[in-house]
Amino acid sequence: MTTALDPSKGQARPRASWPAAAASGNGDAGPARTGLSMGEVLAAFEKGDSAPGPVWLKHRRQAALARAAAVGFPTTHDEEWRFTRVTPVLKLPLHPADAALRRLTREEIAPFTFGLDCWRLVFVDGHFCRELSSLPTPGGELEAGSLRAGLAGGTPELERHLTCCASDQANVFTALNTAFFEDGALLRMAAGKVVERPAHLLFISTKTEAGATAHVRNLIVAGPGSEMKVLETYASLADGQTFTNAVTELVIGEEARLDHCKIQEEGRRAFHIAAIAAQQGRKSQWTSHSVSTGAQLARHQIQTLFEGEGGHCLLNGLFLAHGEQRVDHHTVVDHAQPRCESHEFYHGVLSGRAHGVFNGKIFVRQDAQKTNAKQTNRNLLLSEEAVIDTKPQLEIFADDVKCTHGATVGQIDEEAIFYLRSRGIGLERARQIMVRAFASDVVERIPLEPVRAHLNQMLTERFKD
Repeated sequence: MTTALDPSKGQARPRASWPAAAASGNGDAGPARTGLSMGEVLAAFEKGDSAPGPVWLKHRRQAALARAAAVGFPTTHDEEWRFTRVTPVLKLPLHPADAALRRLTREEIAPFTFGLDCWRLVFVDGHFCRELSSLPTPGGELEAGSLRAGLAGGTPELERHLTCCASDQANVFTALNTAFFEDGALLRMAAGKVVERPAHLLFISTKTEAGATAHVRNLIVAGPGSEMKVLETYASLADGQTFTNAVTELVIGEEARLDHCKIQEEGRRAFHIAAIAAQQGRKSQWTSHSVSTGAQLARHQIQTLFEGEGGHCLLNGLFLAHGEQRVDHHTVVDHAQPRCESHEFYHGVLSGRAHGVFNGKIFVRQDAQKTNAKQTNRNLLLSEEAVIDTKPQLEIFADDVKCTHGATVGQIDEEAIFYLRSRGIGLERARQIMVRAFASDVVERIPLEPVRAHLNQMLTERFKD
C-alpha cells in the first residue's frame, strides 16, 4: 500500500493515484514542462571527452544513444517515476565536469576515508586520481584500476560484462551513462581467492558551477569461489548544484561472496541518480548495503538477477532526509532460477518537509520453485510535513514458494520518549536514542566497523533538533 502523512492529523493515510491536473502541476508533463530537452542534453554531452574505446563499445554507445533519444525523460505519468520528478535536474545547464582535476591532498579526503585500512581508488569529479589512490600489485588476487585504462589496454572480460548487467531498456539515465561515461572503477577478483583487504571506491565532487555532471561507470567481477568486501562512497567538497549519474555492475560468479556497501552523502544542492545491477551465479551470495543521506534529489535503482540456482542476496538499506530533500529507492529482485533466497530490509527516517519513496519488486518466475523471499520497509516520520510513499510488490508465477512483504509508517513513540525523560534524559537526547535504535538494525549489518562508527556518529549529529 502507498501511504503518506496527513499533515492535518499526523497519521499515515492511503494515497490514491494522482489526478491528471495534479501531475501537470508538477511541471514535468505536457506543454508546461520546462528545462532541457533530450536533444539538448545529448548535444551537451557529445562535446565531452568520453573514452573512444573499442569497436564493440562504440556500437553499444550508439545503441544507448538511440534508446535515450527514443524514450526521453520520465515524467510523473510514468509509474516508475510517479513520485519523483526529474524537472529540477533538467533545469540545470548540464555539461561534462571538467577533466582538469583539482589537486586534493590526503588531508582533504581524510573525512571520507573513515580511517579504513583498504585498497582505495579515488575519483575527483568523475576522473581517476592515481596520486591519491592505493592499488594492489598487478597479477595478484585482486586486479584494481581505472575502467578507462582497462578499456585502453584491452582488458579481457570487458566485452562480455561491461554494459550487460544494467539495462539501457529499463532506465534512460543508465542509457545516458552507457553513452557518455568517461571513467570509473574496474575490480576483478581471481577465482577461488579470499581478498581480506576491502576495496574502497571514493568519488569526490569539487565543482561549484551548476550542472557539472559526472557519468560514472563501475564494473566489479567476482570470480567463481572468490570473496571480498567493497565500499563505494560519494561525497562533496563544495556546495554546488552538480549531477552524478552513476552505474555499478556486479558480476558474481558461482559460489562467490560479495559484500557491497554504498554510501551517498553528497552536498545538499547536488543531484544523484544511480543504478546498481548484479548478476548472480549458482550458489553465489551478494549483500548490498545502501545508505543515502545527501543530495537534494537522490534516486537509487538496485536490482539483482539470479542466473543460477541456490543463490542468496540480502538488500539492506537506510535513507535519511530532512528539509526539502527527496530520496527514492527502487529495488528489483528477479528470481529466475529455483532454490534462491532473498531478504530485503529498508528503513527510512524523514524530518522537515522531506519526501521518501520506496518501491520494491520481487519477481518469481515459473520455474523458480522453492523460492524464499522476504521484503520489509519501515519508515519513521519526525514531522507532520514529512511524506513517505511505499509500495512493496510481489509477482509470483511459481506455486512452491515462500514469499512475504510489508511496510510500516509511524512516528516516534511518545511513551518511549516519556520513559527516557523520566530517567533523566533530555528531550533531544531521547530523540537521538530512538532514531539510532530504529536505524541500528540496518547499520549493524554492515561488516566494516569504521563505517558503522561513522554512520552512528552521523545519526547523532543529524537529529539534534
